[in-house]
Amino acid sequence: MAHQDFYQTLGVSRTASADEIRKAYKKLAKENHPDAKPGDNSAAERFKAASAANEVLSDPEKRKAYDQFGENYKHFKPGGPHPHGGAGPIDLGDLFGQGDIDLSDLLGGAFGGGGRGRRSTWSGPRPQQGADMQSSIQITFETAANGVEYELRVKHASGTSVLTVKIPPGIRDQGVVRLAGQGQPGIAGGPPGDLLVTVNVAPHRYFQRDGSDLLLDVPITITEATLGAKIDVPTLNEGLVTVTIPPGAASGAKLRLRGKGFPDHRTKHNGDQLLTIKIVPPKNPSADVEILMKRLAELTQQEPRHGLWSE
Repeated sequence: MAHQDFYQTLGVSRTASADEIRKAYKKLAKENHPDAKPGDNSAAERFKAASAANEVLSDPEKRKAYDQFGENYKHFKPGGPHPHGGAGPIDLGDLFGQGDIDLSDLLGGAFGGGGRGRRSTWSGPRPQQGADMQSSIQITFETAANGVEYELRVKHASGTSVLTVKIPPGIRDQGVVRLAGQGQPGIAGGPPGDLLVTVNVAPHRYFQRDGSDLLLDVPITITEATLGAKIDVPTLNEGLVTVTIPPGAASGAKLRLRGKGFPDHRTKHNGDQLLTIKIVPPKNPSADVEILMKRLAELTQQEPRHGLWSE
């Protein structure tokens, strides 16, 4: 086989510095390494040729002999051990982050050669944790307050599995439950990733949530607001309870039912249920109602806006 000029192999001039030779070899080795291009025989040959060229040109004594004798440099016998000056051999760990690699072992293992030195210390890819997976579920407002065990079907690379997701009481909308070890498998023996389940809470038709408190608008009549009344209001878990509207209640006034809100994980107690009073006038009042309202207006001399906006 015709000898390949080592300088041409690395793509450098015959006057290239040791640093230029090192950089040229590093670039070629990284581009054509068997790990970077598995199964590519042409790349493997380029890697082998670049390694052979670098072995000679990076050593000052061998390079001197090669410059003088060309392909017959191998027959040059320097008088005594040669120094390892100049650029020196390149540690392939700098290229691939795999630790120390004996070059002769690597070439022998990659291309079928016998190898000259100790066994390679490279132990293959480093273990890595598998990727996390994402999923989402939707639960009712009541379920968010009380918690539940939810059966979730998950598709993995290895098939489909059914997992139990424990939804804690009091979870918020868009809260995330993490199932450790239920994500993608690890790489090279690494641990699997996690499954992150986003919980969407459906809105309630009349309750709203504010932190751990439960909010409810309570419509009452003008008469109930004026005279006071006992009325029934719903709660999330206890059905209807009776509350007292005090006489003279104003629209927007709030009543508090303690402990009837959502669980609060910080305080370990439930929040409260807040009732907001909404005075609702009669729709399409009859003639009799109009008469009574006019009479009420005559009897009620106090005008609520009196002095409210005066300076």
